[in-house]
Amino acid sequence: MNNKLKILGFAGSLRKESLNKKLLYAAREICPDDAELEIFDIKDIPLFNADVEAEGDPQSVKDFKNKLRQADAVLIATPEYNHSIPGVLKNALDWASRPPEKVLNKKPVAMMGTSDGMTGATRSQQHMIQVLAAMNAYTLSKPEVIVPNGDKKFDEAGNLTDDKTKSKIITLLTELINWTQKLR
Repeated sequence: MNNKLKILGFAGSLRKESLNKKLLYAAREICPDDAELEIFDIKDIPLFNADVEAEGDPQSVKDFKNKLRQADAVLIATPEYNHSIPGVLKNALDWASRPPEKVLNKKPVAMMGTSDGMTGATRSQQHMIQVLAAMNAYTLSKPEVIVPNGDKKFDEAGNLTDDKTKSKIITLLTELINWTQKLR
């Protein structure tokens, strides 16, 4: 019997070599033993369209909602586009917010982000808090994992090499696990 807490992670980027996807893979590798981190790729989720929704959720949306439903907690890694969250991430969250079951309602959610600049996706995380509040998700506001100069923190194989960032991710995951258990 597997009693591990289930965390679903996804990145707000579609790029194959996304720094935020690499950050998620690093989080999966260093995830504490009492949890497991599954990564979902949002690349196949179509643009939200109420006409499409009226015909029934596309399979990729059904899969996404199902994974969110099954997860005990969520971890989002997102870059920052024009001082905000990427459109593809907002789109995925819009699909997740739709009735009849709003799958992020009262779900613990943590976030982290990196960019190749100095701000490390700070502003996108602030906007994520607003979006997640509208969805009634329980957003973990501390500790913040903001990784500036992310392009210098991974080796050629995509492995996270920065020990300070690893430590921050472990602290975030530990806090998310503890908080999720308290909310149960």
